[in-house]
Amino acid sequence: MDADGPAAVVEPSIVGEVGGDGRLSRGGVAWALHQGGRDPFIILVTIYIFMPYVAAVLVGDPVRGQEMISRWDQIIGWVVVATAPFLGASIDKLGPRKGWLGLMVALMAPMIAALWFAAPGGGISLATVGLLVIGARVLFVYAEVLHNSLLIRAAGLSAAHKASGLALSLGNLFSVIALAFTAWAFALPGKVDWGFVPAQPLFGLDPATHEPERVVALMAAALLVLGSIPMFLFTPDAPKTGIPMWKAWADGAAELGRMLKTVRRYRDAVLYLASRMFFVDGMNGVLIYAGVYAVGVMRWGALEMLAFGILLSVFAVLGGFVARWLDAGVGPKNALRIEILVTIAALLALLGMAPDRILFFWSYDAATAAPLWNGPVFRHLPDVVFVGVSFLNAVFITAQYASSRTMLTRITPPEQTGAFFGVYALSGVATAWLAPTLVNLGTRITGTQQGGFATINVLLAVGLVMLFFVKGGGRRLA
Repeated sequence: MDADGPAAVVEPSIVGEVGGDGRLSRGGVAWALHQGGRDPFIILVTIYIFMPYVAAVLVGDPVRGQEMISRWDQIIGWVVVATAPFLGASIDKLGPRKGWLGLMVALMAPMIAALWFAAPGGGISLATVGLLVIGARVLFVYAEVLHNSLLIRAAGLSAAHKASGLALSLGNLFSVIALAFTAWAFALPGKVDWGFVPAQPLFGLDPATHEPERVVALMAAALLVLGSIPMFLFTPDAPKTGIPMWKAWADGAAELGRMLKTVRRYRDAVLYLASRMFFVDGMNGVLIYAGVYAVGVMRWGALEMLAFGILLSVFAVLGGFVARWLDAGVGPKNALRIEILVTIAALLALLGMAPDRILFFWSYDAATAAPLWNGPVFRHLPDVVFVGVSFLNAVFITAQYASSRTMLTRITPPEQTGAFFGVYALSGVATAWLAPTLVNLGTRITGTQQGGFATINVLLAVGLVMLFFVKGGGRRLA
């Protein structure tokens, strides 16, 4: 079950009530559409288009830009780890969720849309951009917790996996469509002589003021609102509990304490959850800083980043199939080892890339080398190698998220699943500040993006080593 926080635990009292008949209902589809509209904020704004624009253009120096963005991410991580677990543990006692979720969307959408005004030389200040990004990202986590807690009531126990899978697919699909539309409507016009591409950017957007990069904020805000409407109309809400808000929060804190006491009696599960805190934070760091790193190191512009985002979003879909194959073939623990090792190797390879260098050792002169093709992007070998290595990250990082859940089910007693998945969700945010802190520190000390990006491998390596001390997680259930 894809759910964040202890709210992922299904209350025994509602199991019979929302068991379902296995068919995906209108409420389940509406629930999935919300994630379809929500995820483009992360893909368009945080990873591939807007934040790389902030680093390269608004800051004016990708190295200082990476340092500044990692500082913002530190603040996000601290706020999330201090608050999100208590929200997750308190949800079942708060009762109805849709009102709270509506509040999150109502606050988040205008914050995202306001990023449109982050124009160079006369728009909102960098400090304001930082406040908007921090606020929207924190609200995004809260909305995710609330949304995931509605999964069982939306789709029923027997169709929850269908709604969850559909939601992930829609998130990628809507993001790819938005990226492709942005490339066709705003980035390609005037740069290629293709009959199906407009001669000028649509709606009069001006590339000179980076409007094609900034417009993704408006698109992400609009998709968030549009994707939320069906959920508010058709997804069932939880009933009222009559418990006051402050008591619900206090009871949630007590519930977290009980879960931690339950879990700590199982050595291998505790060791695994500790291991996961490091490697999942490293994986998240690779995703979050991939766009900023590509802009600064490979000197890519908006069009290259759009193509990069489209390709990686498509290839990420393969991660689910790779995880399924590895989990069945070698067991989830060995699958995780492979997925982490591939990510470490790919990250090392990216550190050795530059427009004039391939994998540390091979020099490349774009002035004398013939282009690989006459297209508008990725015309030279270093660009293609960088994209190819990033494909590995997209596939194996996605696979890791799936194998991690399977691994937990193999080393924990079935009767304690609720407590373990509650702490599993907690472990996913407990070190959310660590990758940004290391990236910020590495960037400042070395004065390079490579120095900051390299620190992520420390987290991956620590998680991998700890995983070797975990027993269980083989091909078959113990």
